[in-house]
Amino acid sequence: MTNEHSTKETHTQVTESQVYEALKHVYDPEIPVSIVDLGLVYDVKIIDDWVGVKMTLTTPGCGMGQAIADRVRERVLTLPGVHEADVRLVWEPAWNPSMMSDEAKKKLGMS
Repeated sequence: MTNEHSTKETHTQVTESQVYEALKHVYDPEIPVSIVDLGLVYDVKIIDDWVGVKMTLTTPGCGMGQAIADRVRERVLTLPGVHEADVRLVWEPAWNPSMMSDEAKKKLGMS
């Protein structure tokens, strides 16, 4: 006899596109463009309820680096089904303006 009311918890698997969409709401405090449009997010990994984000900053000496990484982590943790999130700041490849989206370049008068 099977029990229809299983105690097994169902997890909603977050998608990479949901993570990127959430990160479009995180901005570099010095530039009015999201970190996604700036090209700062290099990779997103999802394993069950854990999300890892590999990202960089516009310059290694950015004093707001930890604050931005904290905002990224907090934003990812708001997504349904995410219970753990880690952010890794990397410096290779080095960021350059060519990594920005066309929208970001236009917003900053670079197109």
